[in-house]
Amino acid sequence: MRNHLHQRLAQRVDQWRGDGYPVPPYPALAEILEWAYEGETETLRFLRRPQLQALETYWYLRLVEGTPHVCDLYRRFFQKQSELLDALGLDNPRIKEFALDEGINALWTRIKTDDGFVRDFRLESLRETLSLDYPSYILALAMGAGKTILIGAIIATEFAMALEYRHDPDAPFVQNALVFAPGKTIIESLRELAEIPYEKILPPRLHKPFAASVKLTFTRDGEKDVPVIRGSFYNVVVTNTEKIRIQKETIRKSDIGNLFTAGREDEARAEIANLRLQGIASLPHLAVFSDEAHHTYGQSLDTELKKVRKTVDYLAANTNVICVVNTTGTPYFQRQPLRDVVIWYGLSAGIKDGILKDLAGNIHAYDFSGDAETYVAHVIEDFFRDYGDVHLPNGAPAKLALYFPQTADLKELKPIVDQALVKVGQSPTLCLVNTSDETMTKQADIDAFNRLNDPMAPHRVILLVNKGTEGWNCPSLFACALARKLKTSNNFVLQAATRCLRQVPGNSAKARVYLSTDNFGVLDRQLQETYGETIADLNRSGQETRSARIVLRKLDLPPLVVTQRVRTVVRKEEVAKPLRLERPARSADRRLKKTVHTLADQQATLSVLRQVGDTVTMEAAPEATDPYAAAVDLAARYRLDLWEIYHELRRLYGTADIPTVHIEVLAGQLEKQTRFYEVHEERVEVALALVKPDGFTKDTDSSGIEVYTAEIIYPKDRERLLLSWETMKSNNGHDFGFHYSPYDFDSNPEKSFFEQVLAHMNLHPSEVEDIYFTGALTDPAKTDFFIEYKDDKGTWHRYTPDFIVRKKPKRGGQPGTGRVFIVEIKREHDRAHPVDGENGRKAMALRKWETLNPDRLKYQMIFTDTDTVPADEMGIVRRFVEEPCA
Repeated sequence: MRNHLHQRLAQRVDQWRGDGYPVPPYPALAEILEWAYEGETETLRFLRRPQLQALETYWYLRLVEGTPHVCDLYRRFFQKQSELLDALGLDNPRIKEFALDEGINALWTRIKTDDGFVRDFRLESLRETLSLDYPSYILALAMGAGKTILIGAIIATEFAMALEYRHDPDAPFVQNALVFAPGKTIIESLRELAEIPYEKILPPRLHKPFAASVKLTFTRDGEKDVPVIRGSFYNVVVTNTEKIRIQKETIRKSDIGNLFTAGREDEARAEIANLRLQGIASLPHLAVFSDEAHHTYGQSLDTELKKVRKTVDYLAANTNVICVVNTTGTPYFQRQPLRDVVIWYGLSAGIKDGILKDLAGNIHAYDFSGDAETYVAHVIEDFFRDYGDVHLPNGAPAKLALYFPQTADLKELKPIVDQALVKVGQSPTLCLVNTSDETMTKQADIDAFNRLNDPMAPHRVILLVNKGTEGWNCPSLFACALARKLKTSNNFVLQAATRCLRQVPGNSAKARVYLSTDNFGVLDRQLQETYGETIADLNRSGQETRSARIVLRKLDLPPLVVTQRVRTVVRKEEVAKPLRLERPARSADRRLKKTVHTLADQQATLSVLRQVGDTVTMEAAPEATDPYAAAVDLAARYRLDLWEIYHELRRLYGTADIPTVHIEVLAGQLEKQTRFYEVHEERVEVALALVKPDGFTKDTDSSGIEVYTAEIIYPKDRERLLLSWETMKSNNGHDFGFHYSPYDFDSNPEKSFFEQVLAHMNLHPSEVEDIYFTGALTDPAKTDFFIEYKDDKGTWHRYTPDFIVRKKPKRGGQPGTGRVFIVEIKREHDRAHPVDGENGRKAMALRKWETLNPDRLKYQMIFTDTDTVPADEMGIVRRFVEEPCA
């Protein structure tokens, strides 16, 4: 039973995705969302799975549902009144009785106005949902899922759509964005917005205009105004909540002087305080993004939060706020579900999907009855026994963070830590102390703390007081320990205990949490309040999805040279004629006719309405634009000279403005005079790079050597399909294959085929150059080897076959010029498939290559109904391997 809004919504988004993201007026959206994948595989180009699901959900709400208010969304998805009440948490019998007796609308009114009723039934968050006057959605993603990148992805796709459909006056897209967060810690993390590789979120043709148009502004302390041009477009303003909220209290009376009467002093103070806010309110088509959902809630939740809510209300009243998007790590406020949540991705899901480190069975609770010294010593010994040799793929050693309530506790237990380190054979210099006490923590310690992500950082045990919680991102942190029971806690136990969950590709070691039995109970309660989960849930949440790091082993592979038929659109060789426009005869009919009628008995007709007096015609000025603006628009559309069009418009209209209805007619005239193009088709030789190192991430391995890597994510039950160079090294004496390692096969027949061919190649090493598994490398940024084909809707797709077997060149030939055998492995049930089958669109596209390259290229599809490729199906490949090269 799916009683939550986000669950019902997820079902519809899944269906929409399966249909190809149809939004008929705006097909570019499907192009953007499909760009998230590398080719036709399920491999994501950049965004993580929860980020993409949140982006899909956002756009489904925006364009399919029409950006509805959340209350309207509930009414659509829960049409039965009983279901609606349950979905909104109104399942108390007294509430249902009231709704039955007084009506559902009376219930909404009471929730909005009756403070006692709301307090008795804990309906504060629902009151917020009902009282908002604008669409507001909460995207709830647990820590580590990448909320800042999600905000950047939404803004980038909104701006790209606005630019793509800029000539459509009804296009509903965001053209300015305000991103705010509560406090300096969060805004510092939002600086990641400037570093996002937006070219991995937007297709190239849409990324270029976006990159040329977007303006990112971070507000600075001391500035009275926001440094943006009022009324401009494509601004992203990132600010602290405190810098833009309505807070006239911060303006002193002495700042105003005696300029105003006593009755107007408050008005003047508010005006000064709102200067930044007024600048933001001048930006049209605005979307507001809050990095913490709770901070746009406030009517009766919290006095401080009320001020923030007032700020958003002010913007909604003073500009066209298209929607408010809140990202948060929790769908709850003090155990009350937030009803605006449209997607929820929790800690357990993050662990299952490999975004967070596995924690199953690794939360250790101790009852040490006040004997903290024994406990701390045990933690050090236990950590170095199990994690002493654990390293990240980049060589960074595993680290332990010990959290202390007070500096006095740290001073008392630091000698115990040092003794325990010596006992396990480690130096006390591995310790780093970071507190808010300047006598204990110097600037050098802070600098060392900020460098902990460096693989060469020497510290492995971090002792903390009031540090290292929210915002600290240290993937090499594998264990956290709370040294003593905390007397007060504002989610500190939860924040501290989960710092070690940040995951990186290629790591398989679990995280570990050490805490007292008292803190165990606190952690369990805070997990329930924040995530709706318990420690038992985390213990059950073993990883179902894992990540690995592939590393390029062979960087200088010879390209695959093939002959292709290339079509190009070229301008006809004609003498260019000067543009000659004619003024359209049609003009905008802006006349309004008015007639006045009265009631009267009439013998000649049954009508009781009779016209009184003559019809009056009222003229209205037509909508128009100035010649320069029109010239800029037309020149941009057709890539023409601006001044030539401008002078022609001035010839037609003089200094007068141009009626808007004329623009499209003039555009049609330009199109007829400039469309002198034709299609040329020719055969050309193209060198296709099998790997492009620049498309990979440059990193260092455990020995400090520079390597090119990429992350792959796969289900746990498919781990058997990974095959590494190290595993096959002893049976692969001639080092064939594995241009990257590990190979990540899609099926067991692919793995079986590779192992059989590899063994045969090692028997005939003088005849073959190499074998490459290419089926999993589909990103055009990483390889040029793909074939394009059209689907039944006329949309182009990329197809990357599974294997290339390359012969050595003829005697005296250059490496890479030998004949190649391209092989595709498929299940027998796919043989008749219209796309993937023996005569499907993919195969037909590649056979055109084969026809154009009969002497250098051969293509074969192998179908099997077992988990291996039978020996008789391998015959044609074996013969190709054995054939002499010369």
